[in-house]
Amino acid sequence: MIWKTHVREMTDLAAPDRDHLMHVVWAVEAVLRARLSPHKMNLASLGNLTPHLHWHVIPRFAGDSHFPQPVWGVRQRDALPRTLPSDFADGLARALTAALPAR
Repeated sequence: MIWKTHVREMTDLAAPDRDHLMHVVWAVEAVLRARLSPHKMNLASLGNLTPHLHWHVIPRFAGDSHFPQPVWGVRQRDALPRTLPSDFADGLARALTAALPAR
């Protein structure tokens, strides 16, 4: 989802828009969980260099290079290789389309 107007903070959105945005974030989390079966999901609204509203939805795996530390933290190990199916992006798009009603 790409917001068409510049928004700096969540509270800059009207309440219905905040609700919609969080519905999208939760749908993305649910679809990624279903498709990837991660050990944990991290959701974060971060970003100081470019002041705009965005969310990070990060599937975490016990074998990822930084787990259990944040992905921006100190590397803990070499990452175990993970291969996504060749239709991953298309399947993800279809699942998100099904999970999110048109607005």
